[in-house]
Amino acid sequence: MYDLIIIGSGAGGGTLAYALAKTGKKILLLERGGFLPREKENWDAQAVFDDNRYKTKEVWYTEGGKPIHPGNHYFVGGNTKMYGAALLRLTERDFEEIEHKGGISPAWPLKYRDFQPYYLAAERLYQVRGERGRDPCAGFESAPYPFPAVPNEPRIQKIFDGFEKIGHRPFPMPLGIHWREDDRINSACIRCDTCDGFPCLVHAKSDAEVMCVRPALEHPNVTLLTHAHALRLLTDPSGKQITGVEVEREGKIELYQAGTYVVSCGAINSAALLLRSKNAAHPNGLANRSDLVGRNYMCHINTAMLAICRESNTSHYEKTFGLNDFYFGSPEWNYPMGHIQLLGNPKKAMLREGAPGWTPDLILEKMADHAVGWWICSEDLPDLNNRVTLNAKGEIVLRHQTRCDEGHRRLVEKLKEMLKKMDDTWLPSSLFLAMRIPIEGVAHQVGTCRFGTDPKTSVLDLHCKAHEIDNLYVVDGSFFPSCGALNPALTIIANALRVADHLK
Repeated sequence: MYDLIIIGSGAGGGTLAYALAKTGKKILLLERGGFLPREKENWDAQAVFDDNRYKTKEVWYTEGGKPIHPGNHYFVGGNTKMYGAALLRLTERDFEEIEHKGGISPAWPLKYRDFQPYYLAAERLYQVRGERGRDPCAGFESAPYPFPAVPNEPRIQKIFDGFEKIGHRPFPMPLGIHWREDDRINSACIRCDTCDGFPCLVHAKSDAEVMCVRPALEHPNVTLLTHAHALRLLTDPSGKQITGVEVEREGKIELYQAGTYVVSCGAINSAALLLRSKNAAHPNGLANRSDLVGRNYMCHINTAMLAICRESNTSHYEKTFGLNDFYFGSPEWNYPMGHIQLLGNPKKAMLREGAPGWTPDLILEKMADHAVGWWICSEDLPDLNNRVTLNAKGEIVLRHQTRCDEGHRRLVEKLKEMLKKMDDTWLPSSLFLAMRIPIEGVAHQVGTCRFGTDPKTSVLDLHCKAHEIDNLYVVDGSFFPSCGALNPALTIIANALRVADHLK
């Protein structure tokens, strides 16, 4: 019998385990996967992107029954093992109601000021590198980042300077990588060209395993079980108390019990676990009297774009700045558009998937050598019909349609215009290669168990406890009422620290 069981070890669950480790309470951390192996394939684009070596083999389905191969990663540390470590706060306005061309982004029941101390604590815990005062949309913070920003390499600095010359305000990207500009010999990060979308072989990325799970396990009261797949949660006859979690481990079904349970499986799998746990007291799934579990699924409208230039790009680590000048619109568009940031280094293996089969490797190599990668991110609005459900076999079914496509399209075109305006070395617009991220791209998943004060319109209360169940919490991206247009990881981490304070 444990005091606390946490299901999932990513940005939410891993951070929560760390934050509670010093309480002395008996904590069990259940992780569906194992430790991601440290091997040469960590840095192999062919293995990571073409062979999908680390991506789950699980199959989900669209509403129409089409198979989906989701970009989910089941390891200790969750999806943070593969993230780009861009750790940005939501803006102050993101916590308020915002009108989009496609609808309304609702206000949060808590505001930026409520999250501000936890954002600061999260940045310190995950050792974020950045520079205050450069992002025109950033919320107030008097304390500096824990570490200085990661500097731009020469080719990227030239683009940064070019944007400034034409009147824009690029800013250093807040990053969770352990790079020391003042001591490169002893720097954990070697500034390799395989970071964004890759696991880090040298553990120099601030992922949840490195920053939270491993330190938590130094406390004897914290236990980690790997390859432990939570199947369903059990309740007492009243349905008001969770009494155990059934886990499949090494081919056997095991039961684990605690006083308090925290679901931190990621927005999609957390909703699926609650739906899978339906019983007589909860016929529509746990904590689902409102019929909102699984609904309001959001995942940013994302486009990955390669800009091909006559000049070669010799940068190793290039994800060092972002741009929010059009976050809330532009003179010709009065609605929010979103955020632009650099991607990691383009690789031949990354280009292969979108290229005709007959394209020679030499051409792909040349394109990669002369490309700069960009990530264009726009807000996705909550919608009751965008949801996670289960089919008759208990498999995940995902429905997702977007309503802010016009603003996103305009943002992509803005970036192309800016690049051509600042520098005549970019090749014609036909060689700006843009790919909209499909439904399989679930890295920014949020919203399936929104929090709020009214049990009729939310699943969780303000402490992320289920309204209907006394000892059940959900601590991952599920609680978001809206998603802004910035990477959600830091907000998930900050919220985990906030809930940890409540649990203490």
